[in-house]
Amino acid sequence: MSTGATQGPHSLAFRVMRLCKPSFHVDPPLRIDPFDLLSGEDFSDDPTCGSLLRRHVSCADAVDSDLSYRNRFVINQQTDPIGLSGLLLLPQSFGAIYLGETFCSYISVNNSSTSEVRDVTIKAEIQTERQRILLLDTSKSPVESIRTGGRYDFIVEHDVKELGAHTLVCSALYNDADGERKYLPQFFKFVVANPLSVRTKVRVVKETTFLEACIENHTKANLFMDQVDFEPAKQWSAVRLHDDHDPRTSDLSGIIPNPPVIIRSGGGIHNYLYKLVPSPDVSGQIKFQPSSILGKFQITWRTNLGEPGRLQTQQILGAPVSRKEISMRVVEVPTAIHLNRPFSASLNLTNQTDRQLGPFEVLLSQDESQTEKPVAINGLQKLMLPRLEAFGSNDFQLNLIASKLGVQKIAGITALDTREKKTYELVPEMEIFVESD
Repeated sequence: MSTGATQGPHSLAFRVMRLCKPSFHVDPPLRIDPFDLLSGEDFSDDPTCGSLLRRHVSCADAVDSDLSYRNRFVINQQTDPIGLSGLLLLPQSFGAIYLGETFCSYISVNNSSTSEVRDVTIKAEIQTERQRILLLDTSKSPVESIRTGGRYDFIVEHDVKELGAHTLVCSALYNDADGERKYLPQFFKFVVANPLSVRTKVRVVKETTFLEACIENHTKANLFMDQVDFEPAKQWSAVRLHDDHDPRTSDLSGIIPNPPVIIRSGGGIHNYLYKLVPSPDVSGQIKFQPSSILGKFQITWRTNLGEPGRLQTQQILGAPVSRKEISMRVVEVPTAIHLNRPFSASLNLTNQTDRQLGPFEVLLSQDESQTEKPVAINGLQKLMLPRLEAFGSNDFQLNLIASKLGVQKIAGITALDTREKKTYELVPEMEIFVESD
C-alpha cells in the first residue's frame, strides 16, 4: 500500500457472492385428494363404492372449468405432494461453509461514482486465526481504468483447511478523478464448521487389532461417501471388513457399480471396521516396532448436487501391542488322528527380535493339576533346535501321541533358551479330534 493513499468517500465498492451449487426450490403445498375428504379410511374396501365415488368426483371436476384457484391444492400428478417446483435457487448468502470444501466466490468491483478511476490495484485474501492466504493480486498488472457504472469481476477459490472464523479481505488501491490515491478495504466474515466427526475404538483380540470408526454427519444435507480409506502406519497392514448385506447400499448396487454410502443429514452415522495385522518387510519377515500410531483416515464425499469435500484425520493412536521375542505356531497336523498312534505335527519357531537367540530346547511343560496330558510327546521328551538369527525362523517336526478320544487340545509346548535360561510359553491351545481304531 502506498504511503500517499488516503481514506474518505470512495468511488469503488466490492460486491461478493458465494459460488456454489444451487439448491432445489421447495414450495411445500397442502395438497389434498377430494376422495379422502368425502370417504372414510375403510371406504375403499368396497371396490364398487370406491369406483363410483371416484367417477363422480372426476365428472364434477370436468364440468367445472375454473381451475385458477379452487383446484390448486388438488393432487393432479403423483409428484405434486413433493413440493418441487422444478426451479433451482441461487445462494442468497454465504450459507454454511464446512471444513474440507472449496470456498469459491464471485467478486465484483463496481464504480458507482460519476467519474472514471484509473490504475486500480486489487487484492483478495483469506485471513484466519493462523495465517493469511493471498488469493488475487493485480499489483504487477493493475487494471487500467474502470469507467462510470462499470465493474471489474473475478473469481477466487480457497480449499478450507481450518475451523473457526474466516475473513475475506478485499482491497483496492486506485486514482480518482482528481488524481488522489485512495485505499479501499472491505471485510466479509464467515465461520467454517466441522461437517462430520470421526470417533474411533481400538480393540486387541489376541494378536489381531481391530479398529472401529463411527462417522457422524453434522450438516443439514445428506453426505454421499465416495471414499473412506484407512492409511495404516508402515508397521501395519489394514483390511476393511465389509457387511455384504447392508441394506443402505444394496438398493443402488444394480444401478451403480460402486454405490456410495449415504450418511443422512442431522446426525446420521455409519460404522467402518478394519482389521490390522503387522506388516512384513521386503524379506517377508515381520518386524515389530513399539509404536502406538495406527494410521489415519482419508475421507471424500459429495453433497446432494455433487459438491465435493475431503478431510484427513489426525494420526489415530492405539495401545502399543506387546510382542513376544519368540513365537511358535502349529503349521499343520494330520487330518486323521487315531488313539494311541503317533502322529507328526509341523511347527514353526520365529525370532521376532533384532538379535540372535538360542539354541532352544523344545519340551512339553508339566501341569501339576493334570498328571497325564491327553496329547503328549512321543519318544524323546526334549527336542534341540539351533540358534535363530535376527528375525529368522525354523520349521521342525514334533512327534506326538493322543491318549484320549474325542476333541482334545495340544497345549503346553514350550521352548527354553539354553543360553539365556529363559522359558517361552509359546504355542496357543489347538484342538484336534482323536478317532478310535
